Amino acid sequence: ELPPDVLPRKKPPQFMVDLFNKVADANGITRAPGLLEGNVVRSFEDRVRVDQHHFYFDISAMEKGEQMLKAEFRVFKLKKKALARRSDSPHFCKVEVFELLESGSKPQKKHLIASRLLSLYTEGWEVFNVTQTVSKWVGNSSFNHGFLITTTHAFNNRIEHNLVKFAKSQGTLQESRNALLVLFTNSHKRRSSSFVPSSTSRRPRAAEVPSTKSHVAACHRRELYVDFRAIGWSGWIIYPRENQNATNHATVQSIVHTLKLSQDVSTPCCVPDELKSLNLLYFDDKENVVLKNYKDMVATRCGCH
Repeated sequence: ELPPDVLPRKKPPQFMVDLFNKVADANGITRAPGLLEGNVVRSFEDRVRVDQHHFYFDISAMEKGEQMLKAEFRVFKLKKKALARRSDSPHFCKVEVFELLESGSKPQKKHLIASRLLSLYTEGWEVFNVTQTVSKWVGNSSFNHGFLITTTHAFNNRIEHNLVKFAKSQGTLQESRNALLVLFTNSHKRRSSSFVPSSTSRRPRAAEVPSTKSHVAACHRRELYVDFRAIGWSGWIIYPRENQNATNHATVQSIVHTLKLSQDVSTPCCVPDELKSLNLLYFDDKENVVLKNYKDMVATRCGCH
């Protein structure tokens, strides 16, 4: 069942697009192993629209048994408008990030996660490590009440909520600056064996193997184009637009067979000698953007065995 066609009305976070371009080339092939921490990166956008200092992320799309490695809370601090300032007016503020321990419109109980000094008159992304807190939420979703950010004067500790503002998704102008919770994880979920026709994974019997000469001549790597638009996947796969490389033959054959795209697809005559991983940037069924690394998906060299 295909996910909803969300792409035309939703723009992926720029951070996730930049991350994809860092770890993969235009075809989604991994540039170098080890660039990605884990094999899945999940991004969740802030769901609180009214309160400027409360941030909540629905992380229920996490797979069962998915191992969390790192969690980052990314928030865009807006520049304070420069007014006529006295020489003794503060240039810095203290920003503190709390885990909220209760729900409600005005929660009181909170736990300090991180704090730092920031200039009042600069703007940009601030990234806070929230791994320990989010690990607890993954274990029990009822603990997740979100984050609270407070800003105080650096020297007299007076809380002043309008001292600094953070971008919220209240229009197209701030959409690309909406707060993100980014999780780096390891997914141990394996592709279902029922997805791959069993006949493609068996070794051919001796009687089925052609002569050595003709076998070698026919065995070489060929380009295979998988156009996501043609098979109805363009609405949820963001990048790559299409994959232009010879891909894991069992997986592609099963897609071609299932969608009845071709009547004359036969069992491959050769097997990959060298495989590289493939990266997909896509929307999940809750419209979160996910970067996932699929191991051994692209054949860069083939041979007969």
